[in-house]
Amino acid sequence: MTKLTAEWVRFKNTCVWSWDGWCASWKSEKTLRQWTLVNLLSAGLTFAVDMSSVERILIVGFGMLVLVAELLNTAVENTVDRISLDPHPMSKKAKDAGSAAVAATVVTAGVIWLLVLFG
Repeated sequence: MTKLTAEWVRFKNTCVWSWDGWCASWKSEKTLRQWTLVNLLSAGLTFAVDMSSVERILIVGFGMLVLVAELLNTAVENTVDRISLDPHPMSKKAKDAGSAAVAATVVTAGVIWLLVLFG
């Protein structure tokens, strides 16, 4: 197998594994589905409001970061649960930090919307 072929196989595998991760999260995480809907509505709204391309890119980009944060939070939660379902302060801290990361990203995306509309 040539190096190029090996890299192509690796790239294809990465795409498959990423899609599998998205699908598994989509099935189990209602919040991922909700944030996806919010992002679709938000992206559509950027075309209904007078704004520059850069402003549109910022809004859509930070909306996508909300989805990234939600996926990472799902990974943290599943990893903690895989290790143990027993209550533990470190497990709570990890899960709460993941949730806080999503919240901070959502607040950032909301602030960007407000700055674009009223800034």
